Amino acid sequence: MEVLAIIPAAGSGVRMGGETPKQFLSLEGVPILVHTLRKFNDADSIDEIYLGLRPEDMDRARSEIEREGFMKRVRLVPGGGTRQQTVTLALREAPSTTQVVVVHDAVRPFITPEMIRLTVEAARKSGAAILGIPSVDTVKQVERQTILGTIPRERIVLAQTPQAFRFDILKEACDRAESDGYEGTDESSLVERLGHAVTVLMGSDRNIKITKPSDLPLARLFFAQEREQAERRAKTIL
Repeated sequence: MEVLAIIPAAGSGVRMGGETPKQFLSLEGVPILVHTLRKFNDADSIDEIYLGLRPEDMDRARSEIEREGFMKRVRLVPGGGTRQQTVTLALREAPSTTQVVVVHDAVRPFITPEMIRLTVEAARKSGAAILGIPSVDTVKQVERQTILGTIPRERIVLAQTPQAFRFDILKEACDRAESDGYEGTDESSLVERLGHAVTVLMGSDRNIKITKPSDLPLARLFFAQEREQAERRAKTIL
């Protein structure tokens, strides 16, 4: 196996409210997590998928995966208390043949196989690559509700996933962060601590992260658009 996708899904989804973790919320009759897995199953650049979960979510996820009948192997691995811990635990399960690791948010179901491929290719060349989109808003640096300065927008990107890395680079970054007691906000922040450059590729406004109730209407719209596009393609083939 050369390219491993790790999808951390061990969070409780507290920002969404309710008792169901956001990754298991149903959209179009299917859990958000399954929509995301479908994209990675369709991505030729991915060889295998590791899904990091809380112990209490294992059976639910297993049932959903068995129902889908994915062509690629989806291996369930125990998650940790944080996203970073979940990724670190999954890396320890990776086979020695792994060359590139792709990490993706479980609740970003509108990623495309093409964007996954481009990120993998960039990571092969530079060692580390992420998707990002420019900020359209003015960005302020603040402290205690007081503005300290304005950060030029041309120097700002909003990080997305997937984030792809050579296995050895990400493994060292996670191990170093663990030993230092450092908790990053994403995988690239851990790699940056090593002094390694990270390539940024243009992401997409559609590659949203579904984290709060106000995200759901937009997600439903995007799913409806994807369904219409699939129906048009099917008619064209016929």
